[in-house]
Amino acid sequence: MDEYAPPTEPIKVLHEDHEIVVVDKPSGLLSVPGKGEHLADCLLSRVQEAYPMALLVHRLDRDTSGVMIFALSPHAQRHLGLQFEKRQVKKTYVARVWGKLEPRKGTVDLPLIVDWPNRPKQMVCHETGKPAVTDWRVQRYGEGETRVRLMPKTGRSHQLRVHMLALGHPILGDPFYAEGPARDFERLMLHSEELRLRHPDGGAGMTFRSKAPF
Repeated sequence: MDEYAPPTEPIKVLHEDHEIVVVDKPSGLLSVPGKGEHLADCLLSRVQEAYPMALLVHRLDRDTSGVMIFALSPHAQRHLGLQFEKRQVKKTYVARVWGKLEPRKGTVDLPLIVDWPNRPKQMVCHETGKPAVTDWRVQRYGEGETRVRLMPKTGRSHQLRVHMLALGHPILGDPFYAEGPARDFERLMLHSEELRLRHPDGGAGMTFRSKAPF
């Protein structure tokens, strides 16, 4: 992997209240600290500078941008964690992928497992992989690429990236799974656009959105 040089712009807060804080994660910033002092700078530590009580609920890959929620109490962390675990959180991503993705909508149902010799890469494995399901819907076709909405039903590591690759349409700018011209972009073209979940205090349905910067 290339050298870790996280973006320096201030983190944008999309929502805050007594139980949660929702932010717009920039591409290139780790969600949690990596191994080693040089990988200490991450979204969690930056959020905790402003909200010392902030607790991790879920993660986004370093190169993915978009909506990420943190809990501000152990109760909120448990409540939200269970929603993610039980797959009650509705997640929508936007991606730009290589080539013309057809048909205009569909579902990828391919089990995934870590590719040990090449970790952190993941791979499809029908024998030992864990279930992974992604719905997709094409937004529009561009010059040699497709803009697509991705709705993961499960939350496996690198799920969207490997599923798009398995369809023959790697996500543009993906340092792990794209090759040649598909890789030659300034960032991974994957953005967490929307999270729909229940508020940990009272259970009211809430939707948090962030427009893709690409």
